[in-house]
Amino acid sequence: MQFMLALDIPPLPKPIAYTDNILLTGSCFTEHIADRLQQSKFRVLSNPHGILFNPLSVASSLDGYMDGKRYEQSDLFHLNELCNSWDHHTRFSNTDAAAALEGINASQAEAGDFIKKADWVVITLGSAFQYYLKETGKPVANNHRAPAQWFEKKLLGIEEIVAALGNTMQRLFEFNPFVHVMLTISPVRHIRDGVVDNNRSKARLIEAVHTLCGQFEKAHYFPAYELVIDVLRDHRFYDIDLVHPNFAATSYVWEQFVKSCMASSVRDVMQQVQEIVTARSHRTRFPETAAHKKFKESYAAKTKSLMEKYPFLDMADELKYFTL
Repeated sequence: MQFMLALDIPPLPKPIAYTDNILLTGSCFTEHIADRLQQSKFRVLSNPHGILFNPLSVASSLDGYMDGKRYEQSDLFHLNELCNSWDHHTRFSNTDAAAALEGINASQAEAGDFIKKADWVVITLGSAFQYYLKETGKPVANNHRAPAQWFEKKLLGIEEIVAALGNTMQRLFEFNPFVHVMLTISPVRHIRDGVVDNNRSKARLIEAVHTLCGQFEKAHYFPAYELVIDVLRDHRFYDIDLVHPNFAATSYVWEQFVKSCMASSVRDVMQQVQEIVTARSHRTRFPETAAHKKFKESYAAKTKSLMEKYPFLDMADELKYFTL
């Protein structure tokens, strides 16, 4: 009997390679994929603005990287004893304005340099709901727990999403002729919007990204949303909050991502890297034993051999750990 729907994911025309530079931006689901890429020793820059949920914030952040934008103290506001940016996640907030700006602009500069040489920009959209400051009309990326009456909430139309991201992607392909874009929709449910409005929001994102993939030859869709919602489609694959996919679900999406987005030669290297990374995380109760010293010697040799064979791999930390 068949207990799961089959989802045929066509392989990328240009598979992701170990030598690729990969910029990931968007919702919290972005960070699941970024973490696994980093564990496999890919060259990754993840969420330089912090987590972003809506397409306008994603588009604005990418435009800022290409423009070399720097933030000033006038771009910050004070709330709950912190200096915050309406464009950034709370992880950039600080009690000191200078420190907040230093962190924001350091990340901004790093992203500006990275996007020039990026081979992939992976965008994961979480919600089509956009919040605007009533006082100025400014679209915000994060509400920072400000009073609800400060904001106007709007469900973006498909045309608005396509226009904003389309303009940014056109700029990106001109700015960096070698870059490809992967678009995904986060399977995380935004239940605060209500089940019905969450589905309306996801539907608009899905239609918008497929329109964009039809407009740009170097734009590709990865069905993370469908893998969780339509293939797994069971609450046991969600965390206790019934909103965030759990470890089993994210692992399944990762497996499908690797299968469809990477060549078999890359997957072979990933397996060897994962063996070494797993061994590096091993904790022994008796480090002074001959058996543990032999274990480390063996993996030091494996790590050194892998680095010599694939010079693009950065496994200096692992080699240092295993070297007696």
